[in-house]
Amino acid sequence: MSHSSDLHKKCLICAHLQLTPLPRYNDTHLVKCGKCGFVFARKIPTPQELIKHYEGYGRNDYLSPITIKRYHELLDTFEKYRKTGRMLDVGCGIGYFLDVAKERGWEVHGTEYTDEAVAICRKKNIPTQQGPLDISNYSEASFDVIASFEVIEHINNPNSEMEKISTLLRSGGLFYCTTPNWSSLSRIMLKQQWTVIVYPEHLSYYTVSTLKKLTQKHGFNTIKTITSGFSRTRMQQTYKGIHEPVISENTADERLRKKMESHAFLRFVKWGINAMLAFFRKGDTIKIWAVKR
Repeated sequence: MSHSSDLHKKCLICAHLQLTPLPRYNDTHLVKCGKCGFVFARKIPTPQELIKHYEGYGRNDYLSPITIKRYHELLDTFEKYRKTGRMLDVGCGIGYFLDVAKERGWEVHGTEYTDEAVAICRKKNIPTQQGPLDISNYSEASFDVIASFEVIEHINNPNSEMEKISTLLRSGGLFYCTTPNWSSLSRIMLKQQWTVIVYPEHLSYYTVSTLKKLTQKHGFNTIKTITSGFSRTRMQQTYKGIHEPVISENTADERLRKKMESHAFLRFVKWGINAMLAFFRKGDTIKIWAVKR
């Protein structure tokens, strides 16, 4: 049973006091803000809960050649913001994205939590700070681009995080972020069985609207937001009890990606599906490009 001191009293984005529990999601303590619609875990995890969860936290280091291609396509969109040539990846894993950026001439920096990931990045000559983003490790307004892949859903202090990002990004610089989409078709179909919903691993669940509100509150203009993707693997995990990793060489998703990449007609089909998911904002992942004013 949670004590009141263990619970958030107001919305993590807009500070509104009306928080409505979501009945289907009692086990993961989810509430929805009555003003801005943000969904998050009201229960504040203890350090012990976090340690226990992340002690058993697996990491899959498979990197698909298709993902490398997507990295290059993404980096193409970053080029117009290159002035100092400095880029920061918050929660950079073992540096796969920064490896590609480095090849393209960016001066790359990263942050990560685990000893192993930090050691791997440093061995590859990627300057990596351990722990949460700490602005004292960098000069203010010193980055052209700050990226964050599937990280903000893990934190329950989004305003504090965005304030740090705003401090470190130069005026006119780009913040790029991806996060699971609460409004996705997958979540609507699977409800509380959506495998993204895990406490205390994921504490915040964004929609396009709430992510835009967060960035705009901290001095950003939204340039582009899209939602994309629909995971067959997550569906199989729920309906067939298949427990293969979401990311690996042999998942249903990766096999389908390879087929689509090699056939023009299937690429067209994929484009059509993603166009529909984007139009209705129902893709699994939100991607946002926001420029600091």
